[in-house]
Amino acid sequence: MTNQVLILGGQGRIGSSVAQDLAAYTQAQITVTGRQQTRESTLPVEFLALDLADSEGLRNAIAAAKLVIHCAGPFLYRDAKVLQTCIEQRVDYLDISDNRAFTRTALTYRDQAAAAGVTAIVNSGIFPGISNSMVRRDVEQLAQAQKIHLSYVVAGSGGAGVTVMRTTFLGLQEPFEAWLDNQWQQVKPYSDRETISFPAPYGNAGVYWFDMPEAFTLVDSFGVNTVITKFGSVPDFYNHLTWIAAHIFPSSWLKNPGGIEFLSQVSHIMTDVSDRFSGIGVAIRSEVQGYKDNKSATVCSTLVHENTAVAAGAGTGSLAQLILAGKLHKPGVWPVEQALSTELFEETMHNRGIEINFETNPWWQ
Repeated sequence: MTNQVLILGGQGRIGSSVAQDLAAYTQAQITVTGRQQTRESTLPVEFLALDLADSEGLRNAIAAAKLVIHCAGPFLYRDAKVLQTCIEQRVDYLDISDNRAFTRTALTYRDQAAAAGVTAIVNSGIFPGISNSMVRRDVEQLAQAQKIHLSYVVAGSGGAGVTVMRTTFLGLQEPFEAWLDNQWQQVKPYSDRETISFPAPYGNAGVYWFDMPEAFTLVDSFGVNTVITKFGSVPDFYNHLTWIAAHIFPSSWLKNPGGIEFLSQVSHIMTDVSDRFSGIGVAIRSEVQGYKDNKSATVCSTLVHENTAVAAGAGTGSLAQLILAGKLHKPGVWPVEQALSTELFEETMHNRGIEINFETNPWWQ
């Protein structure tokens, strides 16, 4: 079979970035889907009009592919139908999901995917995605890892359009569970601000608790005592506006789809202006504490990219490249850090010019 790749939601900002990465690093024949064609692509891709509610059309489209990449979020509103169909049709699967409930549901299909010989990787992209692999690399530097602290900061819209706004406000709806000191504890979204030192041009930036699927997949992957996931925005006044939405607005506003859409569209209009000054980049900081040579040790890695959407495309596209080349074959359903080796991660990032800086305790370097 030729390398036919189907990108569901491939006309969106992230889906387009995935297609761009695939076009640059593979010889895949790419088909992107949407309910209707919204723009002419400058990439060598075909367009397929497809509504995910059309089960027969979805099944036929998947059956014609070697790899399906699910980019049609927000994933709070998605079920596992695409993954199920991929397993039935024995087609490999990637997604850019960033929702805890969706991830938990997807992982229940691990045995079915394994039996079908299907490699399925969830939570690909930048965060989650590249961030998970940064943590894996850091953990591997220690004899025993105990605490993981992941922080993200995004400038303005991140180049991801209104989708990132919807995802942010949807993440404010409910308290969520975090793994702290070997027990699950409820935390409020956008609470407990910390100032984290990121590389230039971000410097010291405020981050807050935010519900991410890696908050539980990293616990399962590495057996640590604590996992902290925090997120922030640049310019800082967006953090204060988001905090107000999380803590002062009536909860009914955030649980009403109309309210979410209103807040998302207003925020998008604002970032259209501020993006010109702040840029649309992203910074990630992974810090893992534990032991090496019977001594306390901390390993830290950082990444900065000038375009969040492009970085997300690289995270997903690099996994697709490896799957298509036969270098990544792991039947089952996996989060990125359980599927991708550090060696392959570093190789694909290097090939894309994405630099990850590592820091360790000087005495054992």
